Amino acid sequence: MATPDFIRALRASAGHQLLWLPGVTALVFDDEGRVLLNRRSDTRKWSVIGGIPDPGEQPAACAVREVYEETAVRCVAERIVLVQAGDPVTYDNGDTCQFLDITVRCRATGGEARVNDDESLEVGWFDVDALPELNEHCLFRIKQAMSDGPTWFDPTVSG
Repeated sequence: MATPDFIRALRASAGHQLLWLPGVTALVFDDEGRVLLNRRSDTRKWSVIGGIPDPGEQPAACAVREVYEETAVRCVAERIVLVQAGDPVTYDNGDTCQFLDITVRCRATGGEARVNDDESLEVGWFDVDALPELNEHCLFRIKQAMSDGPTWFDPTVSG
């Protein structure tokens, strides 16, 4: 994922310390029920589409923008399926971030799935019963997006 300019500016004063950031995951389904995935250029692994909202950008707008930027697929946001704080991530350069992920279910409306930027090595549609190897976080998000249940969140409260 390319680092947005506003985060570069934050890093200039914050150094490598932990930044708490919003993140948006877009789970896009086509009319055949297939899910859109990309093989990321940074990890070389298959993943769901996602990114960081620009300052002031709404999560649904971010989901639609990220999908188009990374895959050339047009979509509409349908609903929020998950809100979850992730574990802290330390990047190769020493920067540490923790993301509050908002996962949005989207419906494809047009475009041909293809690599559309330098963040992806491959892009493709997959039947949910024939997914490539994905981490547990991706699989959980896909499962929640396929559910008609309410938005998922961790119900545990400490205190």
